[in-house]
Amino acid sequence: MTTTCTADGFFGDYGGQYVPEPVVPILNTLAEAFEQYRNDPEFLEEFHYYLNHFSGRETPLYFCKNLTEKLGGAKIYLKREDLNHLGAHKVNNTIGQILLAKRMGKKKIIAETGAGQHGVATAATAALMGMECTIYMGAVDVERQKLNVFRMEMLGAKVVAAQSGQQTLKEAVDEALGAWLQDPENVFYLLGSAVGPHPYPLIVREFQSVVGREAKKQIMEAEGRLPDYCVACVGGGSNAIGLFADFICDESVKLVGVEPAGRGLDYGDHAATLCLGEPGVMHGFNSYMLKDEQGEPAEVYSISAGLDYPSVGPEHSQLKDQNRAEYVHASDKEAVDAFFMLSQMEGIIPALESSHALAHAMRIAPEQDKDKIIVVNLSGRGDKDVAQIEEMVSEGKIELPKIRG
Repeated sequence: MTTTCTADGFFGDYGGQYVPEPVVPILNTLAEAFEQYRNDPEFLEEFHYYLNHFSGRETPLYFCKNLTEKLGGAKIYLKREDLNHLGAHKVNNTIGQILLAKRMGKKKIIAETGAGQHGVATAATAALMGMECTIYMGAVDVERQKLNVFRMEMLGAKVVAAQSGQQTLKEAVDEALGAWLQDPENVFYLLGSAVGPHPYPLIVREFQSVVGREAKKQIMEAEGRLPDYCVACVGGGSNAIGLFADFICDESVKLVGVEPAGRGLDYGDHAATLCLGEPGVMHGFNSYMLKDEQGEPAEVYSISAGLDYPSVGPEHSQLKDQNRAEYVHASDKEAVDAFFMLSQMEGIIPALESSHALAHAMRIAPEQDKDKIIVVNLSGRGDKDVAQIEEMVSEGKIELPKIRG
């Protein structure tokens, strides 16, 4: 089994270009450029040079010996995307897209960001490549991710706070798209997740697929066989599709995406799109979507700023319909518990986004035989979340546990 993207940008029933007519030729020009360069030896040589020498790839596949022993079941491995330069998987995609932008003759980069990691990666790569950069970020996310906002500004980017709606990732995307369409000749919109109109889901998948290729090679070297599970968090779905990409054809490997259950599964308290949503169109593509009573994008919530998005990448929707991947959810509390568990058992502070995937791995590992293998995509490091967690502890919303001793 595999997933395929048609020439007009559909993964099964999902994807496409649901955009105003004047936008179609802009997207098609991007699609043509991507097809021209995606297998071009010179482009790929430059792409991999920066992956290796700017970002620091390949990232390790790390065996969590202490955590595995504590849980008493399957072996847990982490694909350490947190060890990329800038602390997340996002830079894989920003390097690829900005190299593409330069070949297209673009002068300015704009992007959206939720948790800020895509914004930081975009700002840093734009600085490297000598490109002007503007980042759109929901005003709520600006407040809870102040450190990343300052990092973007340090790197020379302008950060624009989206003030409409819920002031989170959806609104940041809305405003970034609007700015792009005002000057498409000079501006390149660097979309950070595997969402949006074609060709963006395909582009992001391609540039993030390095994660799964490395993980497959590394687990074969470490264990001599494929894992039983590949687990990743899902908001828009870029880190998950990056890990899954090289394993989709290996049907012995269970693919599991973990969405945010937030405060609970009532309306507005979660962002569990694939678990609780239905097909719908937003931001120019058709996919599973959480809707309000009028059929518009629902209000969503997650403790992690990178997961509060009411839709999801179209390839994930196809994987769900094919029953090739399973999509589950983890609550804020489960994510925070996993955040502290990994910190205190392995000395690794994970991003709150990644902590959702880790929470599910911790949920299933004790039920598995000890010869089973779970690979978790640790998509980012938790430095950006420490201030948020410290504030919650100081306000008595959560307790700082002592797991050892």
